[in-house]
Amino acid sequence: MDNFLAPHSTEAMAHSRLSEDWLDWDISHPSFDESLVAHCASYHAFDRYLSGEDLFIPPRFPSELERVLRRHAYDSIHNAISRSRQTLKPGGYSRTCHLAEQSIRSVLNIADNARRLLAWHRPITVPSPVTVDMTHTALIIKV
Repeated sequence: MDNFLAPHSTEAMAHSRLSEDWLDWDISHPSFDESLVAHCASYHAFDRYLSGEDLFIPPRFPSELERVLRRHAYDSIHNAISRSRQTLKPGGYSRTCHLAEQSIRSVLNIADNARRLLAWHRPITVPSPVTVDMTHTALIIKV
């Protein structure tokens, strides 16, 4: 996880804050902390993707990967909203989702993060015996 989100990143700090103070994280703010929830949701999205939880069809392209990560982030945002004792300001849900999406995009756009994340769950292709036999047969025929 540290390869994608360093321990001192905004996302990791938000995750740490919410994890440590899960029961009363929302009391210290007079309103729902959109930034805190969004960055924590981004962290959870990458964590959930890396663990392979609920990932039945691995993404093949960066656009599919981003959609998977966004869905995971939305789940995390919904969980935080349902547990919070604070109400959302008008437009708060959209802003929170937008901040999480920006965070996800910024991580994916760094160096080769998208490629490495796509490869994380890519199945290892092993040639089947039929393929090997056909190749061997083709070589024999050519000689």
